Amino acid sequence: MKSFVHVTQPQRVEFGWGSLERLPELVDALGLKRVLVLSTQEQRGLGERVQSLLGARAVGLFSEAVMHVPVEVVDRALVLANKVQADACVAVGGGSTLGLGKGMALYSSLRLVAVPTTYAGSEMTPLYGLTQGGEKQTGRDWRVLPLSVLYDPELSQTLPHAMTMASALNAMAHAAEALYGENASPVHQLMAQEGLRAMGQALTVLEHDLEDSQGRSDALYGAWLCGAVLGQVQMGLHHKLCHSLGGWFDLPHAELHALLLPYSLAYNSPMIEPALRRMQQALGCDDVPAYFYALRRRLGLPESLAQLGMRELNAPVLAEKLMAAPYPNPRALQADGLIALLEDAFAGRKPTQTKMVLSC
Repeated sequence: MKSFVHVTQPQRVEFGWGSLERLPELVDALGLKRVLVLSTQEQRGLGERVQSLLGARAVGLFSEAVMHVPVEVVDRALVLANKVQADACVAVGGGSTLGLGKGMALYSSLRLVAVPTTYAGSEMTPLYGLTQGGEKQTGRDWRVLPLSVLYDPELSQTLPHAMTMASALNAMAHAAEALYGENASPVHQLMAQEGLRAMGQALTVLEHDLEDSQGRSDALYGAWLCGAVLGQVQMGLHHKLCHSLGGWFDLPHAELHALLLPYSLAYNSPMIEPALRRMQQALGCDDVPAYFYALRRRLGLPESLAQLGMRELNAPVLAEKLMAAPYPNPRALQADGLIALLEDAFAGRKPTQTKMVLSC
């Protein structure tokens, strides 16, 4: 076995149906006294429910979280947090709300508790992303890792079909890329493979019955594992593509991950055979990029960058921008390959760079 380093950070995770009711007890155990609740406008009702549940511990609700975490929104939330003298935030929702909470933790002494309602996985990571002037800057800082995460599958049961499927594929993208991350340990690989298996199994149920309790529980369990490896393993081309294109063109985050996953896997496939074998075992398939391409179509998700909202494509310029900031990736970034990837994704064509199918 090759040498490796495996580092973990302290974090409390509670998982179970109805666990939201234990939030006041959790807040007290953490020694938090004045909590600002965070949500999106769409989930303001859930934010108000959490605020009510916390009683006197809650000192306000900020419901302006939006996609890609604009810096100006973080600034407004911090103004309110200072006004009410908050010592912590409880972020309830998906990646947008968790991203807001992380931005606040990054620029203040506020501590963070996460109550996820989607499968984004951000709650398990020290990763953050902030958008300013149309550019999304990402980083890693352990100060933004939530002190505690409360997983209640009941909160995801009303997640609409399109959001459920996109969020699930977003989580699977974390695990897929973690399987070939340059600093992935054997433990990370086990977690990533199990996360893929659990999420794949959940989707076979949820695509037919969104209210299936076992399917929702399996999906949230898979999201936890996929998010955990996202936070501990160096990501590569796939996440670079999603963060860059999402920031440049204001494209929806989860749907973009779901759309690009077959193409990024196809691009890297010549260099990631061991990882592809693990994905095959987890998903029960032969051709992994083709599996994700077909799954995305079967689940009714957007099939092209054009359909997702990108009006035009200048692939050579985008490829040059992607290559301007080097980062680890199994296959070296090459202009021709990136142009082909972007053109395929823009048109919604099947990935053209897929390696010969591996036998299981």
